[in-house]
Amino acid sequence: MILISAATDDDIEWLLREDKWIGEDWLRRCVGHREYLVAKEDTILVGFLRFSMFWGKIPYMDMIRVVPEFRGHGVGETLTVFWETLMREQGASLVMTSSQQDEQEPQTWHRRNGYKEAGILNLPKIQDAAEVFFTKALC
Repeated sequence: MILISAATDDDIEWLLREDKWIGEDWLRRCVGHREYLVAKEDTILVGFLRFSMFWGKIPYMDMIRVVPEFRGHGVGETLTVFWETLMREQGASLVMTSSQQDEQEPQTWHRRNGYKEAGILNLPKIQDAAEVFFTKALC
């Protein structure tokens, strides 16, 4: 059974190994602001979801990652549904996420989970591929 909770200081060492896309200071800030959710099977950390607020008001899923040996078992979907429910309870009516244009597997996953393409942004000095944005209405 997968359990989802806000990340705590006890999870920081694991997050530092698994979330290589941000620096330690920002990671600690996100944990402190409860902007990380972690998935555990029993006591084993198997995935995380990091989020922020786009324009200070729209929940934005910055990163979702499931360790390879637990992929395909519903961990990502469980994290996402938990996050969407939490955001809905906090008054959000829309959530966002994105992936690079050349990442077909994440785009397929987002679409399968109810996200619709909302636009593309080119960031040539930051990354090689354009970023595809997705939104989902929370009814």
